[in-house]
Amino acid sequence: MRHVPFFDNPVLRGQLPTWRARLVLVLLLASFVVLAGRALFLQGLSTEFLQQQGERRYERTLTLAATRGKIFDRNGVVLASSVPARAIWTIPEDTKPATADQLKKLAELLGLSIADLRARLADVDRNFVYLKRQVPMDIAEQIKKLEIPGIHQQAESRRYYPDGGVTAHLLGFTSVEDTGQEGVELTFDKLLSGTPGSRRVIKDRLGRVIEDVQAVTEPVNGRDLSLSIDARLQYLLYRELSEAVVRHKAAAASAIIMDVRTGEILALSSLPTFDPNRRETFHPPNLRNRAITDTFEPGSIMKPFTAALALDLGRINTNTQFQTGNGSFRYQGNTIHDVSRNGTLNVAGVLRRSSNIGMTMIAEKLQAREMWERFTELGLGRAPQLGFPGAAPGRLRPWDRWRLIEKATMAYGYGLSVSLLQVARAYTVFARNGDMVAPTLIKRDSDPTSVKVYSPQVAQLVRGMLEAAAGPEGTKAAQVQGYRVAGKSGTARKIVDGKYSTKRYRSSYVGFAPVSDPRIVVAVSIDEPTAGGYYGGAVAAPIFSTIVGGSLRLMGVQPDAPFESTIVAGVREGAQ
Repeated sequence: MRHVPFFDNPVLRGQLPTWRARLVLVLLLASFVVLAGRALFLQGLSTEFLQQQGERRYERTLTLAATRGKIFDRNGVVLASSVPARAIWTIPEDTKPATADQLKKLAELLGLSIADLRARLADVDRNFVYLKRQVPMDIAEQIKKLEIPGIHQQAESRRYYPDGGVTAHLLGFTSVEDTGQEGVELTFDKLLSGTPGSRRVIKDRLGRVIEDVQAVTEPVNGRDLSLSIDARLQYLLYRELSEAVVRHKAAAASAIIMDVRTGEILALSSLPTFDPNRRETFHPPNLRNRAITDTFEPGSIMKPFTAALALDLGRINTNTQFQTGNGSFRYQGNTIHDVSRNGTLNVAGVLRRSSNIGMTMIAEKLQAREMWERFTELGLGRAPQLGFPGAAPGRLRPWDRWRLIEKATMAYGYGLSVSLLQVARAYTVFARNGDMVAPTLIKRDSDPTSVKVYSPQVAQLVRGMLEAAAGPEGTKAAQVQGYRVAGKSGTARKIVDGKYSTKRYRSSYVGFAPVSDPRIVVAVSIDEPTAGGYYGGAVAAPIFSTIVGGSLRLMGVQPDAPFESTIVAGVREGAQ
């Protein structure tokens, strides 16, 4: 075989065209120019746009929540506070490896149905889905131990109310975003919530923080709030109302304890209630704070105000006699009835016997405008300036539209509507020296403002009459051992389908104690009692008595009346 030297290879002797080499060189150079231009465009001209796109995908501004302020009662007892919690969220696409058993346990811990959970996890196009907010820490820890892929947790806080339904209507509740929704939480939301901070960070796809982009703005925590409420009296009120609703098979009930000297609301309760810690109890009828938002025709608890007006204007005096007859009185084409035959009564007897006929005769001596102006001064027809959401103004029609029969019925509590808070506040005029103090839910550090309504002499006169009305010849059930009490019962028919019902009533009692130096006003209202009677003196007065006695003893108020046991009292009554 012939060997051909490498340098003498025929392939090497072939001459290639020079234009092809130049073409390849030009193409290579052009490619480098294009790459350099693209790099210049991306890193020079489009820097801002590309940074924005990167930030949109990976940079986040985190809100650093401020800790919501605590709510205390007047003695420093915690009524509401924020506790750590977790938000459970997921990336649906990442949960595909989860087993059926894991998902079942997760659904049980979250309180969801397995179908609902699977529906949320089926949305694979989303990369962030909340499964549940404000999950308690112990539940969150159990979820973490399941080690389900794609299930993540985020720190947050939830509001906790130690007394549950006892203070529910007062405090209200917050949303999952920790903003006030009802009650004190809503009224003072700005003060309690504080100012949130912020933190700009870069996150990865799993939501983990990689680095901070700028300095952190620290949150300013909310301020604490001290209410006028006394937790001990609040529980006493709640307990007595709960027992009364069961005992009388009532539809609802409400009560208020108000400090005569300061106007501070020491306790306020409404039933039915709800538990602000459990959202499944949030049914619309249960959320109403009936003592403030509901109005009703007051009935006989309005009589002292009409009598006091007539005394104040000098139209009657303590010796003026009223012939109430046999309990039936024809007036302006209508018949006005008393519960019993009372004969001749003076103004004290009219209040003690709760005579509608007597009040009609007193109203005849008054002008509609005079009554309207005095009722307006008492705060009727106007919403109380309490700052509480939904406070009702009630209904008090302009005086020039009153007919004579309406003037008479308003004198004894029909034809107008009031809230229980309005009535409790109005009764401070008799517990004080004729001036009415403004109510508040915040603990006061200074003297309250007040409005003069009656002369001190008239206020003291009516105070004595109300003490007699709660005495042995009046509503005995309102009496409290060891303390002198004054008050008035009220029984009003409810309007059903435009007519006064003969089966549905509102039973009330409002009064104050001790008479020698009044400290508290207590107002009680029972809605539609169906067992054990319906008169205010039979239904609401015993509740008033228990609340007054328990409250004054808890407050350390000294007795102002002889104290005797019920056994001794019973022996004496039997001997008479």
